[in-house]
Amino acid sequence: MKITAIVYILLVISTQGYAQGRPVGSVLPIFPGANQTAAYFPLLEGKRVGVFANQTSTIGRVHLVDRLIKAGIKVTKVFAPEHGFRGTADAGETITNYTDAGTGITVVSLFGNKHKPTALDLRDVDVMLFDIQDVGVRFYTFISSLQGFMESAIQYNKPLIILDRPNPNGFYVDGPVLDRDYASFVGMQPVPVVYGMTIGEYAKMLLGEKWLEWKYIKKEDTQATLTQLLGFEEKHTNFKLTVIPCLHYTHNSKYILPIKPSPNLPDMASIYWYPSTCFFEGTDISEGRGTEHPFCIFGHPSFPDTLFAFTPTAREGAKEPKYKNTICHGWDVFGTDKEVLHKINRELQLDYLPKAYQLFADKDSFFIKTATGRDADCFFNKLAGNIDFMQQIKAGKSIAEIRKSWQPKLTAFKAIRKKYLLYRDFE
Repeated sequence: MKITAIVYILLVISTQGYAQGRPVGSVLPIFPGANQTAAYFPLLEGKRVGVFANQTSTIGRVHLVDRLIKAGIKVTKVFAPEHGFRGTADAGETITNYTDAGTGITVVSLFGNKHKPTALDLRDVDVMLFDIQDVGVRFYTFISSLQGFMESAIQYNKPLIILDRPNPNGFYVDGPVLDRDYASFVGMQPVPVVYGMTIGEYAKMLLGEKWLEWKYIKKEDTQATLTQLLGFEEKHTNFKLTVIPCLHYTHNSKYILPIKPSPNLPDMASIYWYPSTCFFEGTDISEGRGTEHPFCIFGHPSFPDTLFAFTPTAREGAKEPKYKNTICHGWDVFGTDKEVLHKINRELQLDYLPKAYQLFADKDSFFIKTATGRDADCFFNKLAGNIDFMQQIKAGKSIAEIRKSWQPKLTAFKAIRKKYLLYRDFE
């Protein structure tokens, strides 16, 4: 079915504000969608606005919400993702609703037991606005939050405006593609670990591929009527999505974030390594939370003391890291942006995962199990999006063999991805 009500506003440049990042190797500054105020302020005038935002939602040095209020736009509600509106909460920490001290606006948490706005949340909202700096990794939960936000917009007939931002990992596509049997909030759609799309492009794909269809009706909701279900098709078709694009961004850009997107991604080295080393979260290995360089430092207390030594401690965003106050040994892959980009070289770097598995004495405890004790239920498989990756590591498969197994689904995804790109691709 043709979707006719999607609006893409392109090439609208605001002279207000400052570039929020810099492209490596380019003389032209990259401006996020939020900076293109001439393109979306008129769409908000006289409307009650609900904003999905966190600490990265800025126009230059000014927070988006503050800028909207100063411009006389009525912000009635703020919705916050994982880590909260100010971005200081631990990964996975439950945050309750509260009133923001700076603005007096109600902040509704959309992480934990609640992933999308309700009718009550949106009763005083005419337009929904989404502005979050993503890092382009499937298990980074902001794209799951985006999906819930979009589903509520469709369900309650609210127009949605997405202020696009550059993807710091948007210059390649790689990793296992998620099998829907392993879908969770850390991976909801059949996309690879690194999917090479901005948040605006990803939203286009969710809508265009109809991956949102029926999702707002919970399986356990016995009150859902056939009329409600059939009504989704019409709502989906009439849904108005506006994407305000970035300026001077392409998928070859190496965008340097001006604000850390979450407490444990404090620098570009961590952001570049995160897609490769976050898999350690599903194992008994420290992924470096509680250190100066999360996801660049990883290891275990039992590893040889000839390896790099580090001690995780309580820090902002990592109050109880693995092996808190315990000396661990492992690897430190931190480096300059240029050094790390050279090492990454447009693909996941997975050599350390099988190395750690081989060094680990109790192989049966390497992958963290749930109460069921079943391999299929391990958190590692939610990160990977399948059980195959775990089984391949256990079987001693080479990285080359593992990578080869990804290719058919990666090729199919790339064909889908191409249909929704707003910016010049890297290929």
